[in-house]
Amino acid sequence: MSSHSARIGPHTVGSGHPLLLVGGPCVIESRDHCLRLAAAISSAARRFELPFVFKASFDKANRSSVSSFRGPGLEEGLSVLADVRREIGVPVLSDVHEAAQAAAAGEVLDCVQIPAFLCRQTDLLLACAQTGRCVNIKKGQFLAPEKMQLAAEKVRTAGNANVLLTDRGSFFGYERLVNDLTGLSVMRQFAPVIFDATHSVQQPGSAGSVTGGERRHIPLLSRAAIAAGVDGLFLEIHDDPPRAKSDAATVWPLDQLDALLGECVRVRAAVT
Repeated sequence: MSSHSARIGPHTVGSGHPLLLVGGPCVIESRDHCLRLAAAISSAARRFELPFVFKASFDKANRSSVSSFRGPGLEEGLSVLADVRREIGVPVLSDVHEAAQAAAAGEVLDCVQIPAFLCRQTDLLLACAQTGRCVNIKKGQFLAPEKMQLAAEKVRTAGNANVLLTDRGSFFGYERLVNDLTGLSVMRQFAPVIFDATHSVQQPGSAGSVTGGERRHIPLLSRAAIAAGVDGLFLEIHDDPPRAKSDAATVWPLDQLDALLGECVRVRAAVT
């Protein structure tokens, strides 16, 4: 498999292939909620002829506060994701925070994701590589795009060439993230690149014990990243954002998903 393509379930990601949509709630809130969201997002993706991978975290180990909701945990969370995969018929993706979680996650997930703060953790990268599943590495907010070549190489040295890289913004001061569109092009030299539009508008620590953000900028950044040539779009999506148990300030509203995807598809068509 070349550095310019990857596979998640039946979907090929990379140059010459359709724009991939990775989407779902930030964290697993319940089985029924995940099934409902997965069905709704999958339907939207089909309307726009986009391949779709459902994303939800079984454990948010990097929450701002110790009192924040983390999710159901590894065993229950993987059971929910297995149900989504079976009942909705879509590939599934979730974060893996510890090397010890990788083997179990790889039994269920089509893609294992390395959180941004952990993108240099060699043991975690190698453990996820050894699952044989696609490995999506999120670029650390502190890391230059060029350095993601080394992260991808760690996975490949373990015999797994199925790698994606995801950008979710870079630190600009204490409570601001910015996006370097030239960095997207740099990272595409090493692997297909996904743009995480919802995390890119976060303002870490700006809302006290929870992360704030500027949801209104998500369409602008999505259009810009797609115009810059990314291979996929990552959106955290919720049917009731004010009540979302994680990232309430930046999850994209389900009832506005069609409008956003319509814009993205038109930009993609214009640049390809």
